Amino acid sequence: MSALPVSTPHGVATDPIGELFGRLEADVEFFAVRFVEEDSETVSVRKGVPQPFTRNLDRGAMVTVIDRGAYGYAATSDLSLEGLQAALDSASDWAAATRNTSVLQYPMPADAAPRGHYASPVDRPMPSRRELFALVTQVDAAAQIDPRIVDCHASIETCVASHRYLTNRGGDVTQVHHFVLPNVAATASDGQDTQTRSLGGQYNGFCQQGGREVLDRSGFVDGGALVAREALDLLDAPNCPSGRMDLLLMPDQMMLQIHESIGHPLELDRILGDERNFAGTSFVTLDMFGHYQYGSPLLNVSFDPTRPQQFASYAFDDEGGSAQRELLIREGLLVKPLGGALSQARAKHLLGEHVDLGGTANTRSSSWNRAPIDRMANLNIEAGNSKLAEMIASIEHGVMMKTNVSWSIDDSRNKFQFGCEWGQLIEHGKLTTIVKNPNYRGVSATFWRSLKAVGDESTLQVMGTPFCGKGEPSQVIRVGHASPACLFADVDVFGAGGAT
Repeated sequence: MSALPVSTPHGVATDPIGELFGRLEADVEFFAVRFVEEDSETVSVRKGVPQPFTRNLDRGAMVTVIDRGAYGYAATSDLSLEGLQAALDSASDWAAATRNTSVLQYPMPADAAPRGHYASPVDRPMPSRRELFALVTQVDAAAQIDPRIVDCHASIETCVASHRYLTNRGGDVTQVHHFVLPNVAATASDGQDTQTRSLGGQYNGFCQQGGREVLDRSGFVDGGALVAREALDLLDAPNCPSGRMDLLLMPDQMMLQIHESIGHPLELDRILGDERNFAGTSFVTLDMFGHYQYGSPLLNVSFDPTRPQQFASYAFDDEGGSAQRELLIREGLLVKPLGGALSQARAKHLLGEHVDLGGTANTRSSSWNRAPIDRMANLNIEAGNSKLAEMIASIEHGVMMKTNVSWSIDDSRNKFQFGCEWGQLIEHGKLTTIVKNPNYRGVSATFWRSLKAVGDESTLQVMGTPFCGKGEPSQVIRVGHASPACLFADVDVFGAGGAT
């Protein structure tokens, strides 16, 4: 059963979900049902061998009840009237059972009757399955340029996700997302050395919403030969030197830097302590907002679900909150957390009604069977005014790094150590020797203050990840990160075996 209205052969629109919702009954102040349907497919070839075609269809609904300050929810994959009513009854029972036991009264949604529609813009339709398989076969074959290429693969995953959010106050929101995840990687090996190079990262770093144009923007067609050549170059490259030096990070590494050392630390529920026994806390505290110098004056960070092609763009979050662009860090100053309506109410309960940190429409869930929590969506660094050539020319002694391959960060999202696939030395203002196994480390609370140049729009890339994990039970969600190239001063860099 589709979560969206459908058309009959005679062109008359029907709305089976809407009709079912209208027949639900509950003696509560507010209830909402969020229907989710995801249809995903993957075509893949590895070292000339077609991999099994996969398709996954998942659908269900989450019911939320708010009644006299109490909150309850229940999920079901039974989308019959009986199944939905049973879930609504269960959510109502949970709300009644927990009334007067919470640390605060759950607020009614700011907009109990949101109405609207969002659909990913698709400039060009995706090719057929046969055409996609031919394309990944071609890209995989292009990577097999040398006997030292011991592994390579090319894949394309597509997903159409349909969301419908209905409330008993007249809310009706539909959102349709078209996700595209191209991936290419090649591994070269010679003796005891093995190097892998990928297009945007080995974990689908290049992922966007749209159609065939996403493949074009990613450089997928030419990606096989490119990653293979670069993997072979790394085999012949010296190890990255160790020492303190300038560090130029390209967007496919900036993505991970933003994610781990800005995104997770600014999630308001984490700051309030929700993740302590699972994924840790945050070095950020409630009293820092409006006062704390998070980075240099060049750092501007936005929560922006309005960028059309980005992976986590949407018009409404999963509780009907209207989404808009918000600056979280302005000229280095920490101004606003990543917190939805409930977390904002909790913070106000702690700080006093006269204090309003503000927040964002980022209450999101990974699927129909998970409750929404504070999540990153599109978290971006705003472009600056430095050209890439100018940044390189300004470096006397440094290294450029591309494409994340490993990461480690402490429970408070403060001390970190990241590794990249590709490095290239910068000496006396020029790119010189390619180096392998480049790594760097730092402390979030001070690292961003070393930012000394931010690339202009010509250096910006729209990246993302489908694998952001958080919550109990675990939720793995889609996140977008757009960033220009960024230059940091006096960073601790090291090669293989240089970590302590």
